Amino acid sequence: MRGSYEIDMTNGPLLGKIIRFAIPLAISGILQLLFNAADIIVVGRFSGPGALAAVGSTSALINLIVNLFIGLSVGTNVLVAQYYGGGNHKDLEETVHTSILSSLIFGGILLVIGISLAAPMLELMGTPEEVLGQACLYMRLYFIGIPASMLYNFGAAILRAVGDTQRPLYFLLLAGVVNVVLNLFFVIVCGLDVAGVAIATVISQCMSASLVLLCLVRSHAPYQVRLRELRVKKDKLLGMAKIGLPAGIQGASFSISNVLIQSSINSFGSIAMAGNTAASNIEGFVSTAMDAFSQAALSFTGQNIGAGKIKRVNRILILCLLLVTGTGLVMGIGCYLLGAQLLSIYSTEAEVISYGLQRMEIVCILQCIGGMMGVLVGTLRGLGASFVPMVITISFVCGFRIVWLFTVFAWWPTLSVLYASYPITWGLAALFEAICFFAVRARVVKKRRLAEEAAEL
Repeated sequence: MRGSYEIDMTNGPLLGKIIRFAIPLAISGILQLLFNAADIIVVGRFSGPGALAAVGSTSALINLIVNLFIGLSVGTNVLVAQYYGGGNHKDLEETVHTSILSSLIFGGILLVIGISLAAPMLELMGTPEEVLGQACLYMRLYFIGIPASMLYNFGAAILRAVGDTQRPLYFLLLAGVVNVVLNLFFVIVCGLDVAGVAIATVISQCMSASLVLLCLVRSHAPYQVRLRELRVKKDKLLGMAKIGLPAGIQGASFSISNVLIQSSINSFGSIAMAGNTAASNIEGFVSTAMDAFSQAALSFTGQNIGAGKIKRVNRILILCLLLVTGTGLVMGIGCYLLGAQLLSIYSTEAEVISYGLQRMEIVCILQCIGGMMGVLVGTLRGLGASFVPMVITISFVCGFRIVWLFTVFAWWPTLSVLYASYPITWGLAALFEAICFFAVRARVVKKRRLAEEAAEL
């Protein structure tokens, strides 16, 4: 019996269900970015470009450290979706309890890594001396809340896998409002600047994690969390790692290339850094909205594979590609046309806005290409193939960008040339992932047919 928040992904028409799944997820992601943007807006408007650059300069590095472990939540999503779609309650329960306990263990590891490596990693990135101290302080405080962030991500992955994207939205909304209020209080009233927004973020992360855990504990569904039964089952952890570790490495490879690009941007000075920070934050709203369809492709594919309904996968992919392309074009072009007004929210300095528009002209308008790449990756993971998109991503999004930095950018060292690496690498990766989809799907069909033939004997 499915709950009112869950979606039957294995029966009936797909379009309406994909939209019903994706909209709350997109709103959740956008709200999360809005609340994160509050950090940047508050320090940019009330503490100046230096504080804005300090907060922005940590993003790529934080993602680099965190993404490897966050990728394991993708493994949770796929396993839960397949077990739930196939009605395998025992394996589902073991996966859920392994995931929750693992998230806390990984969070503790990240807490130590983030605090101890903050200063040397920021120095290695070439962070300007005038913002290094503030950037280091923000990063160390941010990582105090990482265990809570990990718990939320793994808990939300469980809910998404069964089609519940509404309750994570409610949790983020409540935690985000608290984040904004505390941002204003700590920065304007207490004068804490960078430290204030970091502390507010930690408190809101703890709140959202507590809410998602409480939701799972009070659930009466097969994915209910019983605290006394929290165990790490080796086979489930390995299953999560088989899918999630390549996803984490893929996310880390994105971050590696972004760290290198951020280092190149740092060479243009703190004003360029501030403009890039504001523009990339705006672009984050577009990519987050598109990512909802990547998540839909993953969960819908995973459940249908678990239920043995492979024929529905092609339609899921086509619908998600159409939806993500339309979303990316409308939002990307719209944000660029309103770029000056949106950037002025972050900073009123004309030079900062000019640098931001320079990035948006290239990256924001063409973000739909990245969305298509994301949907193909989600579909491949839903099919159980996580190694293939990892290799493609490392080869193009990371490897090709590094080559671009040391060749094309070295010959023409302008920001426009630097930003052009984004859409080019997205397009190349998407092309090869599309080719791999047909090969992986054929392999899954063959494996299923052989299993059915063996069962008949």
